[in-house]
Amino acid sequence: MNAIVWMAVGLVLVFEGLGPMLWPRIWRRMILSMAQLPDALLRRVGGGLVVAGAVIYYMISVRNGG
Repeated sequence: MNAIVWMAVGLVLVFEGLGPMLWPRIWRRMILSMAQLPDALLRRVGGGLVVAGAVIYYMISVRNGG
């Protein structure tokens, strides 16, 4: 399982790096606009991402007998 977690972290880093590498101006504008959002909305978005990631992780681990 340790290798799977590191592979997942590696994929996250690849996907996170694509935006600034390919579209730096658009990425910068997106980050600046997100910085101006209210804290409550950012918490909701972050919570949704955490739940989605946990569900995906759970579904993959159940499917693989883990």
